[in-house]
Amino acid sequence: RGLLRELKKQILANASMSVSVDYDDTTIDGLNVVSLSRLPSVVLSGPKVSENRFFSTNAPHEDVVPGSSGLELLRRRPPFTVDLSFTITAASDRTVELLNLMAAVATFLNRNRWFALPRDPEDEDAGTVRWEMDPDGDFQTRLDGPDDVRAFTCGFVVRGFDIDEGLPLDLGKAV
Repeated sequence: RGLLRELKKQILANASMSVSVDYDDTTIDGLNVVSLSRLPSVVLSGPKVSENRFFSTNAPHEDVVPGSSGLELLRRRPPFTVDLSFTITAASDRTVELLNLMAAVATFLNRNRWFALPRDPEDEDAGTVRWEMDPDGDFQTRLDGPDDVRAFTCGFVVRGFDIDEGLPLDLGKAV
């Protein structure tokens, strides 16, 4: 949710986002269709979640926490680590405008290899957390449709995102 909030801050004021697990792209004549309010338009869809074993830590994590009889050691299972895949769809009624949007998105994805968020939005001294971000696949364009709308889609993936902090394993005395 922090990721979606941060993305929303960087988008125009008339944009809207919703979070729903039952969202599904509509398919018409074999093409995925995304609802747009007006042109030009840029839509961020996703994320699709897939497990990432490469960036996962396989060792349990240990924290010292206050307990009923003093400090205790809280052992946690390794966190569940995933990749978050997003799709960007842009549309315009002018070809030059769409190609400029495509160039801007490609430049952004190629220049920004890391996605960073504040560790705690309330505390600036807490620092930031960053994840590797890569383009995913090629740009796909549709410049000659039956209507007067030109569109492109492309994807990007945010790698190594921990879904949880690791479920508690056990609680014992600190040594």
